[in-house]
Amino acid sequence: MERQYILHMFSPGRQMSPFDINMAVDAGYQVVVPYCGVGADEIRGMTQDAIFSRGPKGVRATGIFIGGRDVVLAADMLDTARKSMVPPFEVSVMADPSGSYTTAAALVACVERRLRSVHDATLVGRKVVILGGTGTVGRIAGVLAAGEGARVVLCSHRDAAAARQAADETGRRFDCRLEAASAANPSDRAGLIADADVVLAAAAAGVQVLDADERGQAAALLVAADVNAVPPEGIAGVGVMDDGKALPEGRGVGIGALAVGNVKYQTEHRLLKSMREADKPRYLGFREAFAMAREVAAEGD
Repeated sequence: MERQYILHMFSPGRQMSPFDINMAVDAGYQVVVPYCGVGADEIRGMTQDAIFSRGPKGVRATGIFIGGRDVVLAADMLDTARKSMVPPFEVSVMADPSGSYTTAAALVACVERRLRSVHDATLVGRKVVILGGTGTVGRIAGVLAAGEGARVVLCSHRDAAAARQAADETGRRFDCRLEAASAANPSDRAGLIADADVVLAAAAAGVQVLDADERGQAAALLVAADVNAVPPEGIAGVGVMDDGKALPEGRGVGIGALAVGNVKYQTEHRLLKSMREADKPRYLGFREAFAMAREVAAEGD
């Protein structure tokens, strides 16, 4: 009898994202089972329950997905799951809390693509300001941009203390340097973007973090990218369908939420499918998502 493909989906939250469940089914998993309220201390036991019940051959048709909303906790859970394997009983594991790993990967990959195609530039040495930078997408986008040599500033619309906490915690866990700043008022934002090369909007849906006048003050801006698909746009003047469209002032270009979202969708789909098709177990976090997102983005060239 041919084994059915099973994906066990672990979330520390109260529910598993319907988006991710849909993605899993569309990637070819025939049985998708969500488990909610899963603590970090339960990952080892649940992982071993999943691997020992199907035999060495059956584990190839088994996978684990880690969701939730905490980017650090998800990374820790992924590490724990990997360390819990007992070869040859070993399955693939993917973490993508709130879709943040694949969304951040797509966001940075799209920015890289337009820096290269429009400005013949890279992220090395660029100042990247992330508005809404204390959230799940902003923090991981910051890690990825910093890893490519950018100077990254995580910004909070609450206060500098919230930004500092997010930058310090994220930087320690993922071994990178992230700056922090308040973007609570127009004067804060003006100072931040005056010499910014890249501005990323990663705030909550329906929240505009940069209006047209503020955007016009960013004289050095090369790329402005937004992940908010719910009106109003996160950065005024950057439409959801834009993908390298010139901004009204200067030489900068905009990347909208649906352009990023298309790369995010393809990235998550291909990673989930690769788990199901792989001959050897795969362990997929945001760095692996970034590698895939770069491949997807490059296909648009």
